[in-house]
Amino acid sequence: DACEIVDPGSIDPAEARHAGFESVEALRRELRGDPSLPVYRVAFHRLAAPDPRDVLAGTAGLTPAELATIGDQLARLDAASPDGPWTAATLRLIAAHPGRRARELAELLGRDTMAFKAAVRKLKARGLTISLETGYRLSPRGEAFMASQGAADPNAPIRSPS
Repeated sequence: DACEIVDPGSIDPAEARHAGFESVEALRRELRGDPSLPVYRVAFHRLAAPDPRDVLAGTAGLTPAELATIGDQLARLDAASPDGPWTAATLRLIAAHPGRRARELAELLGRDTMAFKAAVRKLKARGLTISLETGYRLSPRGEAFMASQGAADPNAPIRSPS
């Protein structure tokens, strides 16, 4: 939005806090380079467009066609996995333990933590999960999809209506 040269001595406490610093002194300690070089103030604004995954995750009213598409996508993920089907168990585990640490969830499934997180990102890309400060939870879309699965055996694979 803007870029201007400023005198470091003119930076006030409110500007320093707005830039993410506790104090003007903390901001000045972060300035690097020759003190004779200019200091620039650059202003940005957040774009209004929401993350498409968040929009998708908030969609709870799923049509039969959408349910079938999700089921087919999850079946493909399961089929492509060298470790076998994982999507149903992962979704059910997240539903049963919202906010639980990824490491703990991975241990419950006998999976490596990093592999588990990568798997959950695949579910998030389809709008089925939401990342929390700690752990995950099902999104409204994920809840609606899992409700369509009925009271299936916790170890049963995802059913696809197609």
